[in-house]
Amino acid sequence: MTPEPSSVEPSDLAARAAEKHVVVVGGGIGGLVAARECAKVGMRVTLLEATADLGGAIRRAELDGVVVDAGAESYATRGGLVRALVEELGLADRIVLPQAGGAWLAGIPGVGAAPLPVGGVLGIPANPFQDDVRRIIGWSGVWRAYLDRVRPPLTIGHQLSLGKLVASRMGAKVRDRLVAPVTTGVYSASPDDVDIDIAAPGLNAALTRVGSLSGAVQTLRDEAAAKASEAQAAKTPGAAVEGIAGGMNTLVDALAADLVRLGAEIRTGVRVRSVRKTGANWSVEAEVEAEADAEVVAVESEVVAEELAVEELAADAVVIATPESAARTLLSAVVPALAKTEAASSPEIEIVTLLLDAPELAAAPRGTGVLTVPGSHTAKALTHSTAKWGWVREAAGTRQLVRVSFGAQGEPAATAGLSDDAAADLARVEASALLGTTLGAESVIASHRGRFIQSQPASIIGSGERRSAARAAIRAVPGVAAVGAWLAGTGLAQVIPDSRDEADRLRRTLLWE
Repeated sequence: MTPEPSSVEPSDLAARAAEKHVVVVGGGIGGLVAARECAKVGMRVTLLEATADLGGAIRRAELDGVVVDAGAESYATRGGLVRALVEELGLADRIVLPQAGGAWLAGIPGVGAAPLPVGGVLGIPANPFQDDVRRIIGWSGVWRAYLDRVRPPLTIGHQLSLGKLVASRMGAKVRDRLVAPVTTGVYSASPDDVDIDIAAPGLNAALTRVGSLSGAVQTLRDEAAAKASEAQAAKTPGAAVEGIAGGMNTLVDALAADLVRLGAEIRTGVRVRSVRKTGANWSVEAEVEAEADAEVVAVESEVVAEELAVEELAADAVVIATPESAARTLLSAVVPALAKTEAASSPEIEIVTLLLDAPELAAAPRGTGVLTVPGSHTAKALTHSTAKWGWVREAAGTRQLVRVSFGAQGEPAATAGLSDDAAADLARVEASALLGTTLGAESVIASHRGRFIQSQPASIIGSGERRSAARAAIRAVPGVAAVGAWLAGTGLAQVIPDSRDEADRLRRTLLWE
């Protein structure tokens, strides 16, 4: 009979933990957090990352001496769990808030560009007669949106799709010109595919209660304002997102350093080929680059093959922390039930970062960034980083830094088939159009291109059911866990607590069962 945790002496627990070896496959944030949770209790941990760098979607880029985020640049503050980790790792003094300044919309028919209206929820206005709303949807759109206020309450039902709800209540112009740019920019998805209960919790209930969608938006805004006032009174932060001075990559560095302090082994450039169950234990087969003196076969000065060494690691448990496609491949033999679950559609996103000699952008002519009406531009969004983050502005000096994003659900990135130079030039052209200023080729000092497979956000309709089915299949096999955005939903606010929970489940299995 296995003893209860409370009946085990701490020394016995430590000894038991030290006997366990956990292999973590993947060095993104999910893998780093899961590895740290196991190492904290004294388990022997080996983390294997296929690429040369840790961090996954959190990456750094250096442009002419300016080091910035090439991937995720901030984290959502909801729940406070990401901030708690940042503080736990000694980075509290580096937490920063984005600069004041709203976003703009571009590609508005008959208008071009205009500030994103204030006072809405996911672009849905509380007052369609508001000047900044009318400017974007026009009087015809305003009057159509106003019908929402006079529709009989009895016609209100529970709608799952955000886009369908908005179109039925307030019309196509509100959906296409206000809501779609937000969902495409935030979730890389059409509003029709966004689950309203996940993206805007409480909106459906408020709609039923007050009788109109615009009234429901105002209700949620009032409730949020009241919570913000309480938070301010309690001296707790109330911003929706926070960043880290020096870049989010400093979080990756801090996690890696703490893992080393805890005695974990981190190995990069190691590609895992398979994971197998061997009795009560696990075997992880990996490819590693041969030693420096290994033979390299070359013909006519071109390297055609490089010798690889195959290594097998024995483990008591395995954590798979890779993107979905790689995770499903590695788990196919040991979790056959996973093949019966539906894989999500994950778009490929590209972010092109430009360091510019463009003094005219110092005044932030389009705020901290620009969202686009779908179909109007090849770029889906632009972030004016030197306008959004004070630490980036200080690092860039007199220069300007912008990030141009391409690709969305069902829409390949326009840069996908281009060379790096051509992708940078397209980003410059798009930045010119989105910022309303001419940026010549000579203004580009340096550029960086990053490619990402974006896991399906939790707010996509059906995503919850797909994730639950996949997780149930994995949990049914003792000694294995999987973490990451494809199971937790996108964003550090979801990935970090999910990784902690899965690591805790695995620890309990190893130590108490």
